[in-house]
Amino acid sequence: MSVQTQSLPVTEHHTRYPAIDPATTLKGSAAGKVLFITGASKGIGQATAVAFAEAGAKAVYLTARSQPALEATRELIRQTNPHTQCAYSVCDVTQAQQVQAAVADCVARFGAIDVADANAGYLGPWKKIGESDPASWWHTWEVNLRGAYHVIRFCMPHLIASAKKWAAQGSSGGHLILLSSIGAQRVAPTASDYQTSKHAINRLCEFVNVDHGQDGIKCFAIHPGGVATELARNMPEAMHSFLTDSPELAAGFIVWLASGKADWATGRYLSATWDVQELTVRKDEILKNDLLVNRLCTQD
Repeated sequence: MSVQTQSLPVTEHHTRYPAIDPATTLKGSAAGKVLFITGASKGIGQATAVAFAEAGAKAVYLTARSQPALEATRELIRQTNPHTQCAYSVCDVTQAQQVQAAVADCVARFGAIDVADANAGYLGPWKKIGESDPASWWHTWEVNLRGAYHVIRFCMPHLIASAKKWAAQGSSGGHLILLSSIGAQRVAPTASDYQTSKHAINRLCEFVNVDHGQDGIKCFAIHPGGVATELARNMPEAMHSFLTDSPELAAGFIVWLASGKADWATGRYLSATWDVQELTVRKDEILKNDLLVNRLCTQD
């Protein structure tokens, strides 16, 4: 029996560690690159924007729905690395025109998008399907899946151009990060909207790889860890004890992915908690058995 798994027996981390530290090991890895990120006003998105500044990014373009929070993130980037340019736009990821306009503004200002991070997400009250509010249930999908699709759709031409540009220089570009969750692999009572939307993110990542892998796009669906964000605290209180990971862990992991060190794992679900050196050691096993994708078990 060949088991198609979305988990690995590797060391797990709960905070930033040397191999993914954008201020040391990965310092300079984002030099010359432009990051476009949604949901950048707080939590994991804010930490990721700052991490790319630490890694020497040319520019970071922020989007979220709160202008004051976006200004706070921009100030953190300025304090972290005054050489990293930063701009933002207020943007609702469920609105195609707003995402398209934000992407266009980013390219007009900075000339490219080398890394796109679809970080915006939503988690509403957990209810049994038969007791759920239809509008709230579907809004979860609107933000988590439609929002990610909009980022993919409008960033894609620029990511393809980035992949070609950096490949010509003997480097790696065209990275696309989709925020998934360990919940994508589980079936928890009352979590039908959130967990199915994140499971769909994993499959969407695979489709990006099938449709655009030949264009040089490297796409990853990542579990950011159990981070005590405002979103995560909407889970039932009994689950809050699992929120033990720092937002800087996911941020460093995303910088590591965008450095090109994991291009071999494109199209797959990865957890930011996994030790990246042990993950890399398992490269041949993962590729040979086509692990970390959504598949039924198959009989050898």
